[in-house]
Amino acid sequence: MSAESKLREQICMAGASLFNRGLTHGSTGNISIRLEDGGWLMTPTGSSLGALDPARLSRLDASGQLISGDPPTKEAFLHTTMYKARPNAGAVVHLHSTYSVAVSCLEGIDHKNCLPPITAYYVMRIGELPLVPYYPPGDKTLAEAVGKLADRHHAVLLANHGPVVAGSGLSAAMDAIEELEATARLFLLLHGHPIRTLTAEQVAELKKRFPN
Repeated sequence: MSAESKLREQICMAGASLFNRGLTHGSTGNISIRLEDGGWLMTPTGSSLGALDPARLSRLDASGQLISGDPPTKEAFLHTTMYKARPNAGAVVHLHSTYSVAVSCLEGIDHKNCLPPITAYYVMRIGELPLVPYYPPGDKTLAEAVGKLADRHHAVLLANHGPVVAGSGLSAAMDAIEELEATARLFLLLHGHPIRTLTAEQVAELKKRFPN
């Protein structure tokens, strides 16, 4: 099996895992992986992450043009924007995961950092999570808004939409977006209760020992 074939299988396995555990639903969410030639593999538009076909994944060249497979997700620009801002990113995952979306709809959250440092693993895998203003799905103006944050943040939360996370590889991106969703759930469970978050000193030590 070629290296690209293995990556195609990884995307399909990751999609099925996310779908089967309820982290995405219907035809929501999309996944991409950067290829050695500078292009990408992406999940196609309108596809369910629970029923991906390796042979039909979208193959894009370094300029973002479709080379083979089905047309890519209409949110392909979210992925290419993240890759452009983060040269070391090897994969990007975007979900409409329930708890993260719920947080993105709350009034009064800190737009510079939507979730407090509740756990060490959230700090280690996400760090800070800025909120991107709302734009309609597929609106390419969203790319500019994401691009303003992506060079400093590998994870962003789209208002009334969901998270976008880049990682060094697909496993890292999956770990991070799942940690984000778990922390969003904790945050909502604790909503209205006093929260003992990590201190600024504890956060600084974690960032020093585990840089994102």
